[in-house]
Order: sequence, then C-alpha cells, then structure tokens
Amino acid sequence: MALVHAQPLDVISVRPLAARMGEVKTHSLLKTDKLQLMRVVLAAGQTMPEHHVSGEITIQCLEGEVLISTPRLHQPLAAGNLMAFPANEPHALQARSDASLLVTILLHP
Repeated sequence: MALVHAQPLDVISVRPLAARMGEVKTHSLLKTDKLQLMRVVLAAGQTMPEHHVSGEITIQCLEGEVLISTPRLHQPLAAGNLMAFPANEPHALQARSDASLLVTILLHP
C-alpha cells in the first residue's frame, strides 16, 4: 500500500501524542518537490545513528527530550524547542525520554 501524505493546504495535526506515543511510528506527513515534513517518534533510550541530509532541516521537539549530537556539539532539545541545521550537517539523536519530533527537510529537485 502506498504511503498517504497530506497535500498542500491540508491541516496537519502535530499535537502531542501523549498516551498514544507507544502506538505511533515515525512517518512522513507531507512531501512535495521541495519540502518534506516528518513526525519522528523515539522511545526513551532509542537512538538514531549519525546521518546527514542534503538539504537544510529543522528539528522541533513536540514532546519529551532528545540529545542531538553533531561533530561540534551535544545539545539537549526539549518540548517547545527547535534547532536548524545546515545542509549535510552530520547529526545523531538519542531520546532521553519518550519523544515526538517534527522534522522539516528542504529537498533539492
């Protein structure tokens, strides 16, 4: 089955998952030629190994807390905080608690 994405002008909920966090997996919310939005869900202690994205990105913590590591810093990111990353910036994530993130990626056609 094909993944169903929202379309431009659709309203997309990014409300906290709260008690449903354990039921929801990481998924793409919207994808156009130039933009992708993803909800990343990590259980406490779960990691996302170091990787990079060819476009600029933002990571907004919707709930919980993650530790973001780059070659230059180790930065906790808690609910309500957002970080922007330049293109190709290596980064890794580790959930300090159950966490839900909104990731915005600028895509290159």
